[in-house]
Amino acid sequence: MANRPPITDPFLVPDLPPPPRRRSETSAPSAPKAEAASTPALPTATLARTPVVIDTREAYLAAVDELARADGPVAVDAERASGFRYSQRAYLIQVFRRGAGTFLFDPPALDSFHELQAAIGETEWVLHAASQDLACLRELGLEPPSIFDTELGARLAGLPRVGLGAVVEETLGLHLAKEHSAADWSTRPLPSSWLTYAALDVELLLDVRDRIAERLASQGKTELSEQEFAGVLAKPVAEPKTEPWRRLSGISTVRGQRALAVARELWLARDAYAIEVDTSPGRLLPDASIVVAARTPLTSKRDLAALKAFMGRASRTQIDRWWAAIEAGLATDDLPAHRGSDESIPPPRSWADRNPEADRRYRLVRPLLQSIADALELPVENLLTPEHVRRIAWQPPGDLTVDAIAESLAAIGARPWQIDATAQTITQAFVEALQEPVEASEADS
Repeated sequence: MANRPPITDPFLVPDLPPPPRRRSETSAPSAPKAEAASTPALPTATLARTPVVIDTREAYLAAVDELARADGPVAVDAERASGFRYSQRAYLIQVFRRGAGTFLFDPPALDSFHELQAAIGETEWVLHAASQDLACLRELGLEPPSIFDTELGARLAGLPRVGLGAVVEETLGLHLAKEHSAADWSTRPLPSSWLTYAALDVELLLDVRDRIAERLASQGKTELSEQEFAGVLAKPVAEPKTEPWRRLSGISTVRGQRALAVARELWLARDAYAIEVDTSPGRLLPDASIVVAARTPLTSKRDLAALKAFMGRASRTQIDRWWAAIEAGLATDDLPAHRGSDESIPPPRSWADRNPEADRRYRLVRPLLQSIADALELPVENLLTPEHVRRIAWQPPGDLTVDAIAESLAAIGARPWQIDATAQTITQAFVEALQEPVEASEADS
């Protein structure tokens, strides 16, 4: 965060210096060996033994029994195959509890997890970036009663980097290898190096949790962090977009309703095929291919096949499918609007013309919120989400009082601590925004 005051924390490990740049990247001479030796690398986190995947009912029940006999919080993580598979299901569940150990469960091979839920369902679960894993855990019937999110906690504590590897370095002084984070976890059998990576993700998490909790307590942020963790857990599932195809990368370059109809039909055809073969849509047909096909006048399947920019592993093997979608887009009377129906609040860059009053409110309040965030040593997006700032600036309450602003913030989902920290400042900024046109008019006269 810019201009953030230093964090005075007894557990804070200083940032590591950046790695030496390769000779091709800089003309400066390499540092002397003696100087490099003065900053030794952190020790690498390791396991005493390579864990095994639990994929039988007998082994699963034995592991659940061990977890049930231990006590204290549990560290939980899930590995998916994002970018490889269509679904966001979990292909590996990792659980660690002090006194029990680490267990790696294979969801596709196991029928039910209700015994595991019963064993750990009344204690705190520790996750890193919990919002990424809660959905796939819930698909398996795994629901935490409360959570401690080490990624979110690190943000609130003011740590400069919040990826798990960086947080482990900062809090425990260990290097955590993260080379398998983007792997295809639907692979079977899973390589032993992947299993070590997966186990370390949870074995260190409880120690990280304790260090972050100490930092939050020393900064007086325990209560606000508990509100944030509870908010993550209680966040409702987002309503599906009415026109998800509009999220195509590059769709803004497609001009005209007919071309938009072609893009929509290609997206729908790709999505249906991706579900059928359980493959990430972009691996079958990249967004760029859909956009170029929508923008290019095509009169035949041969034209489509000859389009060099139309690429992807299924671009030619499913050419009949894609051409049928294009024909449907060219023939349909159901032409999409130029703008999507989900776009309720326009981007702030257009506010000066579309809603000057909102633009003044937004411009005035943002630096003030940044100042509050700096004083609290946390990212401004955690003080108040950008969406909440836009919504309150675009449509504030009619009565610009602190109570009215606080009520509006609560209605859009702000936490009590966020309201306490920002409502007064937002109110003052919005009242000041009302004076700006008047002052400008008087100056002109």
